[in-house]
Amino acid sequence: MADPRTYRPARGDIPTDPGVYRFRDATGRVIYVGKAKNLRNRLSSYFAPLHSLAPKTRTMVTTAAGVEWVVVSSELESLQLEYTWIKQFQPRFNIAYRDDKSYPYLAVTMGEKVPRALVTRGTKKKGTRYFGPYSQAWAIRETLDAVLRVFPVRSCAPGVYRRAERSGRPCLLGYIGKCTAPCVGEISQEDHRALVEDLCQFMAGRAEPFIKELEEKMMAAAAVQDFETAAARRDDVDALRKAFERNAVVLSDAVDADFFALADDELEAAVQVFHVRGGRIRGQRGWVTEKVEETDSAHLLEALLQQVYGEGAADSITGAELKAQAAREERGSHHRPRTVELDYREDLIPRTVLVSHPVQEAEQLEQWLSELRGSKVTISTPQRGDKAHLMATVQENARQALALHKSRRAGDITTRSASLQQLQEALDLPDALMRIECYDISHVQGTNVVASMVVFEDGLPRKAEYRKFSITGEAARDDTAAMYDVIHRRFSRHLAQQEEQQQECAPTTGALDPDSLDTDPAARKRFAYPPNLVVVDGGPPQVAAASRALEDLGVVDVAVVGLAKRLEEVWVPDDEFPVILPRASEALYLMQRVRDEAHRFAITFHRAKRGKSMIASVLDELPGVGPAKQKALLKHFGSAKKLKSARLEEIQEVPGFGPALAAKVMAAIHQDDDTAQSAVNMATGEIMD
Repeated sequence: MADPRTYRPARGDIPTDPGVYRFRDATGRVIYVGKAKNLRNRLSSYFAPLHSLAPKTRTMVTTAAGVEWVVVSSELESLQLEYTWIKQFQPRFNIAYRDDKSYPYLAVTMGEKVPRALVTRGTKKKGTRYFGPYSQAWAIRETLDAVLRVFPVRSCAPGVYRRAERSGRPCLLGYIGKCTAPCVGEISQEDHRALVEDLCQFMAGRAEPFIKELEEKMMAAAAVQDFETAAARRDDVDALRKAFERNAVVLSDAVDADFFALADDELEAAVQVFHVRGGRIRGQRGWVTEKVEETDSAHLLEALLQQVYGEGAADSITGAELKAQAAREERGSHHRPRTVELDYREDLIPRTVLVSHPVQEAEQLEQWLSELRGSKVTISTPQRGDKAHLMATVQENARQALALHKSRRAGDITTRSASLQQLQEALDLPDALMRIECYDISHVQGTNVVASMVVFEDGLPRKAEYRKFSITGEAARDDTAAMYDVIHRRFSRHLAQQEEQQQECAPTTGALDPDSLDTDPAARKRFAYPPNLVVVDGGPPQVAAASRALEDLGVVDVAVVGLAKRLEEVWVPDDEFPVILPRASEALYLMQRVRDEAHRFAITFHRAKRGKSMIASVLDELPGVGPAKQKALLKHFGSAKKLKSARLEEIQEVPGFGPALAAKVMAAIHQDDDTAQSAVNMATGEIMD
């Protein structure tokens, strides 16, 4: 581990201009790239005392062996250079988004002599138009199958096309009308390219002109009683409408925008983007990244926009190439002029980029994206209306994607094994962590204090072993007292069970009495075997309380730690400094899952208890009165206040209330009267002073 003081540059040597800096390790590899408005202020912050740095920053500066920087003339140049270096060096401490899946696109190979349409994944190629991405492969395949009825362009592989050329016979698609068969000359290459252009315009959202043209042909054929042709045109219209309406209309036709929403926790973040073109959702993508550094939502979104649009623009064909290509096509075509999309980047980078959280460098990002697109691009956060409603949908998709990613990660047996082993080594525990129990306290300003116990066995939650605790009296005065009470109650029961088991296992002689056997399911043990590790939600005070409870009971074979939420520190009893787990480690991920599950379980129980206490009524305490009789009383009197002022004879008028039950109710509702010490004659119902 390197000492940052050995390579720290003199403060006076660092310029105050904007620029980009790189940290390198001992082998010369770039491990972090960053930009700054003021290089001196930014770099000086990395060389503060180690104990004051965030865990990620501390790891980075102790891994590095040197730092270098480049001064630029503007913040926009620093943004561009930072992106270039991140893409070139792939630094380990920078944010790196990765697709949570490989999304399919509808690709049209405009760069080929005879373009074809196909479903593809992976890296984009120059000269190819892409539509999507689609979340499901079957969706785009059904769309392509539908539009080939109206735009029968080539969709076969190169080998199939060459074989048809040599044999002079088209493939099956040519025979069934799903291809115009340019391979055998049934359509000229110029006419086929014009047909491909129509397909691209339709997929770009300009469907109404084609649908209207087909409807006119259908009506014209029907007018001359050519019903067979009219039926074919009708089916074509239905196919186009089905393909066009697969993407729901969410905004006005003039809206072209990308909606980015982010959901994150302490370790990971998930981002979803909806591509809206012509007011319709044309595609959706998702990314997941690990937080290898302390960062906020604004920084995460900024890094994502750089990666998405920077890589896409690098893969796209230039506007000049497309314009020249379009000019050649128009000169060689004998068909009516067609509107050709001349710049793929205009489709890749929309006029508006909407984000769920404001980004810090919005002005520089807008300028950079405007240069890539060739026209003005704005970045904003929708606050109300249809756009805000759609952003909420994208946000929910991001939350669901993060939850799905976590569940898949937790279900990986290799990952679970690694997390348990890492945690055991980090805490220096002698035994494997077969069972972990986590405790959390929940309350609102000291009211309705409850606690939860969740159990993880082999790294997976065992919900049948979860337990809830209600805490009252002196134990509810603060979190430490509540934690002591919960741990003491749980392990007192454990010790009692141990004693019962020892008595059951004592040597006996003679036959067993069947009546002495415990066959009642309700009498089964409420707690299973003790855990290897107890985790409490909190810092040193909570850990000390849990440890003291175990010591008072004489339990010495259970380890206790606490996970503090602010910096994700792991506290051990009687230790001045916490254990710092690497932010990207599986051990910390497991600890967070355990803690978050305990918190969720405690919050759920607390809300239920608080809600029940808020609707409690004096009727709940009446002897011999259940829910049905409570409803009868309320229906007859209208309120508990009127019931309290009622006479005995009036209570007896309620269906189901005889003299004895009415007398009990009368005695119960007047039990706490402060104005007089009264009693009820249970025989006559008379109230006596």
